Amino acid sequence: MNQMLQDPQTGTSQTQPPVPTATEHPRFAKPQRVAFVQACWHRDVVAEARIAFMKEAEARHLTHVDVFEVPGSFEIPLHAQVLAKTRRYTAIVAAGLVVDGGIYRHEFVADTVIKALMDVQLRTEVPVFSAVLTPQQFHETEVHYDFFRRHFAIKGVEVAAACAETLLGLERLRGQVAAGIV
Repeated sequence: MNQMLQDPQTGTSQTQPPVPTATEHPRFAKPQRVAFVQACWHRDVVAEARIAFMKEAEARHLTHVDVFEVPGSFEIPLHAQVLAKTRRYTAIVAAGLVVDGGIYRHEFVADTVIKALMDVQLRTEVPVFSAVLTPQQFHETEVHYDFFRRHFAIKGVEVAAACAETLLGLERLRGQVAAGIV
């Protein structure tokens, strides 16, 4: 909303720029509990996703987040499956960095992790979100560390948005199914 201000010295009107308002995100009908599973390899890089996720999740009314650490990305799917089977969590978020160590193993690990996370989601009907990233090139230099820290922060916000929007959609869908609409 623009407001007109009178300049007392000249008596002329000026238009004041609109004040930005914080985005109001929809609220959930029931409290949601999310598990965030984070790999420890390159912890300082991956932690940026968790920090950004937590901030964005809170803005989207996801205030119950439990954080779990595992040694590496390969260990994430089993942890996610055990957590999903507890039925304590309405969603699980995975974060890790799989880097090319000069052998083919990184592609195997990345592919295996993503497929296993999808299997967990489909078997348990608990949505699983991935911020497990496999960069084409990663060198142990400060420039790359800085780039990927920023990139993981962006991914943390994106995965929080995807998580909240999916949970809202599932909440709506399950309500429709219960009501016999769908």
